[in-house]
Amino acid sequence: FTQKTTKIVLTGNEFYDVALRNEIAAAWTLSHSEFCTLEEFEVLKFDDNFYFLITADGKFRKEETPGIVFLTLVKGGKGAGEGIQKMLEVVSVPIASTEDPSGREYTFMPAFIKIIQDYTEAAMNRDINGYIGLMSNTASFKSCPNAELVFAECDLAADVDRAFRDLNFDSDMTITDEDEVDSIMEKSTSNKIVSLIIVPDEAPNGSYCYKMLIHPESHKLYYFRKHKISKKYGVGFLQEDILRINKQRGR
Repeated sequence: FTQKTTKIVLTGNEFYDVALRNEIAAAWTLSHSEFCTLEEFEVLKFDDNFYFLITADGKFRKEETPGIVFLTLVKGGKGAGEGIQKMLEVVSVPIASTEDPSGREYTFMPAFIKIIQDYTEAAMNRDINGYIGLMSNTASFKSCPNAELVFAECDLAADVDRAFRDLNFDSDMTITDEDEVDSIMEKSTSNKIVSLIIVPDEAPNGSYCYKMLIHPESHKLYYFRKHKISKKYGVGFLQEDILRINKQRGR
């Protein structure tokens, strides 16, 4: 991977492309990178000398239309003629809703770039890391033992109610609004870890909710899970997520 060129595929959305260009220039270090258009990608995608970082919509089997935008790293090759889904995927990170993106994808873009590179590097160092996915390739909370976990209220599921919070949220866990979380992220605060969820617009049953905890300064991923949205499991961090996070923190 490090000996090949990674083509960063621009979308044609000027605002998004400027943000992507800036973050790649500032933070992409794992391989030589060059930008290309979607039209150029269609020509180059058959060449296995290139990897491509491309912004693509994802659709699951029971979804009628793609619900989530992913930032995906794939390898060029013969299978590209059958679409991105047939190309060798290194890693995909969910970044926004397709229909109604919140804008948080711009705030967290530096982290998405870091997460993709961290995962790719781990996969190069140990083959199994390339198969276990982001869920099992996260940083240990022990590496940042005194960090405060800051959740946006809108990132918590309905079952994380007042009674549950009183029993399971300790002094190092805070709930605030989305703007404050984004501000912490933008300031690259070192002693906090913040929440982010990615869900399709209107979050229909059968679609997926992705949940992440990210360090604003290092941009490392500390928690990553997804669950299928249903009548039982709504949008956001569930009770089981909070219990799992506390266990990982040794609390």
